[in-house]
Amino acid sequence: MKIYTKTGDKGETALYGGKRVSKDSLRVNAYGTVDETNSNIALIRSFITDAELDDDLANIQNTLFDLGSDLATPKTAKSRNNIVEIDQEDISNIEKKIDLLEQELEPLQRFILPGGSSAAASVHLARTVARRAEREVVSLAREEEINSNCIKYLNRLSDYLFVLARALNKRAGIEETKWQVKSRKD
Repeated sequence: MKIYTKTGDKGETALYGGKRVSKDSLRVNAYGTVDETNSNIALIRSFITDAELDDDLANIQNTLFDLGSDLATPKTAKSRNNIVEIDQEDISNIEKKIDLLEQELEPLQRFILPGGSSAAASVHLARTVARRAEREVVSLAREEEINSNCIKYLNRLSDYLFVLARALNKRAGIEETKWQVKSRKD
């Protein structure tokens, strides 16, 4: 089977179920940014040596594929029966991971700048892409009916990634850089 089909050459793509839409539609932007988040998590995994964290990230990648197919399939499509919808269990699982990582950390007193180790910096990048995915899914939800758990999951994912970046820096002995607020010159 060839990878190129030429069916998208006019700026349209097929959703799961066959409906064709513009490649810049809200739905395609939303699941495309979820895919971008997933690719950023692949980059994180290339820096991770902790097997448990790597397993957690692999599970998140699989869940993001489920989330992408959830978004790529309109609620009215007959093919909805063939997808795995994001549910409360997915959200609870990531909340448990956040809680475990937070046990390692001191409470934040000030905003911190993204950065630190290569692993933590890549996590911060993934976090910002996950936030963009969340915003795009919110925009889609204003126009079309979607599974609301997709928004919740992406919100928790960005929280998880923030805490993970902090934990990776702490484990590497790298101090967080606090945001330095400039004073106004009147």
